[in-house]
Amino acid sequence: QLHSDLDKGVGTVKYTLSGDGAGTVFTIDETTGDIHAIRSLDREEKPFYTLRAQAVDVDTKKPLEPESEFIIKVQDINDNEPKFLDGPYVASVPEMSPVGAYVLQVKATDADDPTYGNSARVVYSILQGQPYFSIDPKTGVIRTALPNMDREVKEQYQVLIQAKDMGGQLGGLAGTTTVNITLTDVNDNPPRFPKSIFHLKVPESSHVGSAIGRIRAVDPDFGKNAEIEYNIVPGDGGNLFDITTDENTQEGVIKLKKPLDFETKKAYTFKVEASNLHLDHRFHSVGPFKDTATVKINVLDMDEPPVFSKPMYTMEVYEDTPVGTIIGAVTAQDLDAGSSSVRYFIDWKNDVDSYFTIDATEGTIATNELLDRESTAQYNFSIIASKVSNPLLTSKVNVIINVLDVNEFPPEISVPYETSVCENAKPGQVIQTVTAADKDLSPAGQRFSFRLSAEASNKPNFTVHDYRNNTAGIETRRNGYSRRQQELYFLPVVIEDSSYPVQSSTNTMTIRVCRCDSDGTILSCNVEAIFLPVGLSTGALIAILLCIVILLVIVVLYVALRRQKKKDTLMTSKEDIRDNVIHYDDEGGGEEDTQAFDIGALRNPKVIEDNKIRRDIKPDSFRFPRQRPPVEDNTDIRDFINQRLQENDVDPTAPPYDSLATYAYEGNGSVAESLSSIDSLTTEADQDYDYLSDWGPRFKILADMFGEEESYNPDKVT
Repeated sequence: QLHSDLDKGVGTVKYTLSGDGAGTVFTIDETTGDIHAIRSLDREEKPFYTLRAQAVDVDTKKPLEPESEFIIKVQDINDNEPKFLDGPYVASVPEMSPVGAYVLQVKATDADDPTYGNSARVVYSILQGQPYFSIDPKTGVIRTALPNMDREVKEQYQVLIQAKDMGGQLGGLAGTTTVNITLTDVNDNPPRFPKSIFHLKVPESSHVGSAIGRIRAVDPDFGKNAEIEYNIVPGDGGNLFDITTDENTQEGVIKLKKPLDFETKKAYTFKVEASNLHLDHRFHSVGPFKDTATVKINVLDMDEPPVFSKPMYTMEVYEDTPVGTIIGAVTAQDLDAGSSSVRYFIDWKNDVDSYFTIDATEGTIATNELLDRESTAQYNFSIIASKVSNPLLTSKVNVIINVLDVNEFPPEISVPYETSVCENAKPGQVIQTVTAADKDLSPAGQRFSFRLSAEASNKPNFTVHDYRNNTAGIETRRNGYSRRQQELYFLPVVIEDSSYPVQSSTNTMTIRVCRCDSDGTILSCNVEAIFLPVGLSTGALIAILLCIVILLVIVVLYVALRRQKKKDTLMTSKEDIRDNVIHYDDEGGGEEDTQAFDIGALRNPKVIEDNKIRRDIKPDSFRFPRQRPPVEDNTDIRDFINQRLQENDVDPTAPPYDSLATYAYEGNGSVAESLSSIDSLTTEADQDYDYLSDWGPRFKILADMFGEEESYNPDKVT
């Protein structure tokens, strides 16, 4: 309740309320000043409210006192139970743990005010899970309550935990959660065989490495604690077998390590030990973590193939051995109780096998063809042995035959050498080291010897020095060599081997004389370099040759241009005269003008061919063919020319100017009429042609023609 000292109780004072929750959570009586809560309060939602109150005059509405602020606190009551926010819980603890082993800590939260009363004071207890586990009532830590809890007996436990407020007193609120606890495995159990003796039956034909049986030891532990290792205890028959562990089933797989033979031994007995791989030292006192069992194996008799006396046969034969010679034998036996005879034959795979034969009964191997070591040095084939009583049972063995060498090839120089000697070489200088090779298969310790041939030993040029280690050196015997005198030397070298019979060969080595510097470095071995100065390099030589070639080209071009210019001057003069004659509708250049018209066609009309291209005009790309009637022999030339004239008149492709092809005679047919002196009133003797010589070189030929005094035939047509 709010009250002002100015309030006389006559209703002149009015109380107002403002602030947090005013009008929604709290209300005030304007006359008495009483404050009331108009809805339920929750401390966990809002623990306090800040409000402001004021007294005002009812008539004037003016404050009678300054505004005052006050706080309303919400007092807590126990209306919230404890809650496990992280539940339900999952935990684990190793089996066989001691009492009090830590498992898990749980925690419950109470929303009530922990500073007021016991509303938020929580106490923990176990409702389900005793007597195996216990819990601390204040901290909520869960621990084991019984010793030696065995996972193999019970693995899963469900514990119900309660948290109660008000300190666990009567009337307090409570909450619960579940804790699922699993016992984890430890290696507390050794492996045990379910029986002490295992019996196995194995056929003697079982292959080496194959599995012949399985045994199993039981371990109640789990995971890696149940992993078992099996071992064969050394003893009777244990060396023929091996045992491994199947990782999926933890079984011991017995495998055959060596072949079995019923005829040799019919039964084997040995012991197998099973032990854990991962031991726990805390349980050593329980006893040894291993167990043993006896394994008895009975070998079953089987019909087996023949067995060769050796796993492989190696034989030797000389390459010149005659056909049919026995070089060795193979032997196979039937080891079964009822021994059977054996037959032999070669396993034919290729043509190489045909070089040998085998006796089917005795197993002896003989040559079938002549052998050549240089062609094939070794033969590798298989021989099959089968039982007569059961041919399907066969065995195979490899036979290697080495062909021994007979010394039939002489030694030769191993590689072709390019030997050179300096012009300034000194006597005794080694210019080449040579080695030899022999196509024969050289036995251990074979040696090659080197020497000069008899005809070369007397020459004072080179010698051969045998180093006695299958190599030799070519040495000089002269003080200097000259390429100008002799560029190449041919040295015959005789090489002998040490086999019997001794084989030898003469090998000719080519030695080239080269120009070298003072240190012996080769500068040039070319023939043309002999005639060059000593200090002239290859680049300078190329430059000189290039300059000579360019000068020759210039000279050739100059001579060609001079000849062409002289020829053009002569042709230009002739063409000018001809062009002038044609231009002025005159006849051609006379008998000397052989380019304008072929006079042979006039003298022998038979040489005319159909569609012959004219020489005085440029032919068109397309010409209409003209059919000419054949000309009979002894036809008058005038008739022939008239015929040609008519053809040109009707030919649309003929040129529109006169030429020798169109007008063969001067006179009537020419617009300029005749320029000849045939019909002239004056004679040639009345004319003086000396002035033609003053007209220059273009009229030189014309001046020469009229300047000469010759007899003239007026009937000759020019």
